[in-house]
Amino acid sequence: MVIIVGSGAGGGLLAMELASANIPVTLIEKGPFIETKDAFKYYDKSDEGVDLLKTTCIGGTTLVSTGNAVRSLEDDFKKLGIDLSNEFNELEDDLNIHELNDSHHGISSNIFIKSANKLNLNPCKMPKAINEEKCIICGNCAFGCPVDAKWTSKDFVEIAEDNGAEILTNSEVIDLIIENDQVKGVKILNNGKKEEIISDLVILSAGAIGSGIILQNAGIKAGEKLFFDSFVTVGGILKDVRLNKEIQMNGLVTGENFILAPHFSTIIYDELKDKNIRSEDIFSIMVKIPDEPTGYIKNNKVFKNNSIKDGKYLAEGCAVAGFILKEAGVDPNTIKSTNIRGAHPGGTAAIGEVVDTNLQTKINGLYVADASVLPKSPGKPPILTILALSKRLSNYIIANY
Repeated sequence: MVIIVGSGAGGGLLAMELASANIPVTLIEKGPFIETKDAFKYYDKSDEGVDLLKTTCIGGTTLVSTGNAVRSLEDDFKKLGIDLSNEFNELEDDLNIHELNDSHHGISSNIFIKSANKLNLNPCKMPKAINEEKCIICGNCAFGCPVDAKWTSKDFVEIAEDNGAEILTNSEVIDLIIENDQVKGVKILNNGKKEEIISDLVILSAGAIGSGIILQNAGIKAGEKLFFDSFVTVGGILKDVRLNKEIQMNGLVTGENFILAPHFSTIIYDELKDKNIRSEDIFSIMVKIPDEPTGYIKNNKVFKNNSIKDGKYLAEGCAVAGFILKEAGVDPNTIKSTNIRGAHPGGTAAIGEVVDTNLQTKINGLYVADASVLPKSPGKPPILTILALSKRLSNYIIANY
């Protein structure tokens, strides 16, 4: 039997692939099985001084992603001897990753692309894993799709269960069972009750924070180089732009040290409410950077500061975003910015430091398959890359089981 801890992008794919190959799977998820539309209720509370967006439920943070599906770190992995080309190709076909039809690009994404084009910024449409036939264009991508139009890892978990995988929800892995450098299973709290589940093959896919904590609790050195894909959102007033009612992040500008995408921010709206404006009048742009791994996990808590270089990259991105906002017609006197936040924690069990190129730790039979293993911040949505790494691992396990 294979134990998989966590049901996000990595865990969900592994559960599906292994169960479909008739390998017994037990998937352990700390959160509950929910309807996708309710995902916004399961955002985790951040540790003091840290603003990190992630959820705990079946499907993990994929439920509150915006369907973005871009390749990242492909060349970096090749330098490590990991070629993900086949995995990327298969996933792009299987998930029907594509630029959405014009019917699913509204006023704001068109303004974003048009304005960026005028500034010679080479914008493009964001590749998405969204089914246009089901999508109702409601703007709720980051809250949980009400009609399940976008792919989430929950889809994979359901396929895994149909193929015989055992799914344990509301179950937290509190420690690993290790004997003579061989994993033997996990200790869990299953709805508050302590239990042990025995297996000599365990895959941690609990996210960079969850997996990092589990590794540390087992005495394995991890969690010391945490990045966040730090981002801010800047925006202001542009009457009737209706970004809040559109598919989020439907356009993309890629700079050397940042990416930009249209993204509605309730924070900016809240700051401007006293000006008698509506949420439909907010036009804002996310500025995301590949931040340095200056964070760490200690005593089950997360600590993170941004470096001087991070500040420089954010300033560069915000300046370019400001030019786009001005070109789009946003009133410069209304432009506001959010605080620095994080959305894609990673790096806590990096390849070459905590795991090898097959994603195995120094403990035999103990693997990690989530953003923990990324060698550096991609500065881009990492879900497709996590899926590719996990697909590669599933192929390896199936071949050697």
